[in-house]
Amino acid sequence: MDALYIDDQIFIPIISDYGFKATFGNETNTLFLRRALQALIKSEIPIKKVKFDKNTFEGITQDGRSGIFDLACTDENDNHFIVEMQYGEAPYFVQRMKFYALHKFNAMVKRGKFDYGTLTKIYCVAILANDIPPYSQFHTVANLRNEQGELIDEQLTFITIELDKFTLQEVDCETDLQKLVYTMKTLHTVTQPIQFPKFWDEEWLKVAIDELDSRKMTPDEKASLEILIARNAEAVKAESKKIKEAREAENLAVKTETIMNALSMGLSIEQSAKLANVSIDFVLSVQRQLTSE
Repeated sequence: MDALYIDDQIFIPIISDYGFKATFGNETNTLFLRRALQALIKSEIPIKKVKFDKNTFEGITQDGRSGIFDLACTDENDNHFIVEMQYGEAPYFVQRMKFYALHKFNAMVKRGKFDYGTLTKIYCVAILANDIPPYSQFHTVANLRNEQGELIDEQLTFITIELDKFTLQEVDCETDLQKLVYTMKTLHTVTQPIQFPKFWDEEWLKVAIDELDSRKMTPDEKASLEILIARNAEAVKAESKKIKEAREAENLAVKTETIMNALSMGLSIEQSAKLANVSIDFVLSVQRQLTSE
């Protein structure tokens, strides 16, 4: 799914820098954020208030290299929420989620006197455009569990949404979670108002949709959007290049090691080349390297 905005689109994608900030990061009206968080953690208890933690991840909450844009907030019960949007490749998103959650955990512990038993919950949410974990479900909740899958601790909860795995149609969306993910995946594809699902009239979704309506944007807002689009496009391009180069380097290292092992076992240059699926010249270069060492 392409999360980048195209000029003739009516709605800006939620899973974009601008769209994320206008919806999840809307400090003027937090209705959408509160209802979305409640849906994401599958809680029956409404979230009444949220406070944005602007400086919680200062210097790392926006990673232009990977196209990730984070939000950190706290509800009225001091439960902490960290939300990530990722529309590009995310090979290390699990490590990133752990880093954010443990960073928050350490910050809570360092505040002074505390009781481990009274630490509030931390929810780390990753919303991904592409498939990452090898599971079929689009919504995954992870806690610390034992070998039998029995819950040990739920103070840290990791939640993953994968938009590519969401296949429900409009008529099948009944829960807030389903309505939220359907909206995130399809809103920017709408070309006519008659295509609106009925549930888009629900106030919490309407608040977000109105913020993403390009027809209601002022000239300054449109200019700001164009700047962000250009910036994001460059960031994604740079990150894709880095990932490609890293994979090529890893592949080269594997082939080099294969050739070294083959030569050390007495295989001929031709056999080594065939085994590693490389040219004879490449094998000769590895051989020279071994000789020089």
